[in-house]
Amino acid sequence: SGTSAMSSEQWAGIMRGDESYAGARSFFVFEEVVKDITGYKEVIPAHQGRAAERILFSIVGGKGKCMVSNSHFDTTRANAEATGAKALDIPVREALDFEKPGLFKGNMDVQAFQKLLAEGKSNIPLVILTITNNSLGGQPVSMQNIREVSKVCRAHNIPLFLDAARFAENAYFIKLREAGYENKAPKDIAKEMFSYADGCLVSAKKDGLVNMGGFLAMNNTDWAKQARDIEILGEGFPTYGGLAGRDLEAIAQGLKEVLDEEYLKYRIKSTAYLGEGLRSHGVPIVEPPGGHAIYINAKKFLPNISSDKFPGQALVCALYLEAGIRSCEIGSLMFGENAPMELVRLAIPRRVYTQSHIDFVIEV
Repeated sequence: SGTSAMSSEQWAGIMRGDESYAGARSFFVFEEVVKDITGYKEVIPAHQGRAAERILFSIVGGKGKCMVSNSHFDTTRANAEATGAKALDIPVREALDFEKPGLFKGNMDVQAFQKLLAEGKSNIPLVILTITNNSLGGQPVSMQNIREVSKVCRAHNIPLFLDAARFAENAYFIKLREAGYENKAPKDIAKEMFSYADGCLVSAKKDGLVNMGGFLAMNNTDWAKQARDIEILGEGFPTYGGLAGRDLEAIAQGLKEVLDEEYLKYRIKSTAYLGEGLRSHGVPIVEPPGGHAIYINAKKFLPNISSDKFPGQALVCALYLEAGIRSCEIGSLMFGENAPMELVRLAIPRRVYTQSHIDFVIEV
């Protein structure tokens, strides 16, 4: 899901890249764009989103702690659990009803979250909202849900971070589906989303429209200082974070381009086209189609294969052997005992495929 075709302006940025070890001009170009979109004071580049996760959880994680999310993705869960913490998912109930369409099935269950807090048994240092909800069908999170989760977190003095790899797609879904946002620009919607959180972690390989890169951004200066100390040990100097200056230039440009409304319209419609094609041939998918991928319900598609035999992975292998189609299992193989689903993700690279490519996938 992180393979994008870069624009001519991004390639031009690569040629402009400043490769100075410390204080490279390209870092400040990158920092300015991230600050403009997110509003956060501290910006820390990393070579991928999982590196940002590792740095963040190294600060807030530890034994006896519990990270709460609408759904952790696999590396997010793994980085949290590597510190000895527990990763708990509390999506809304309708998120697991794959056949029933809904406007915002990526939401967190706010009532379940409040109940968890009322029990007082969990030491929760951080809440993460994944936008869009990658593990459960690429479903969007509503502005109302972000606002409500933020309100609960602030009442209990718990920092809220957005896993914002697909922030632009989520913003566009809000524009399409949530009352009061139909006339707002995606960038303005994105800014409001970030305003309700205390920070974010991003794999720029998604809505950054690049082939490599990520970042961590926040307002907490103490955490940021710790993050930079950790980064120096494992990523690099804080003004490049494991990336080349040319990568920072490309990310900066990509973050601007991804908020173009015409691009987002094309992006969401392209994904829906694949979903409609599979649905018309009786292939069970997660409804409605998400932003970056179509998710096949492998458990329903292959009822003869039990979960301990990994139906999703069986389908992944069959697709590759039959036609060279690369897909991703999201189920028992990826999440083990934590998996409530057996899905196969058909992620669509950004600005890469033509309609004929999608038609080929449907035919296979």
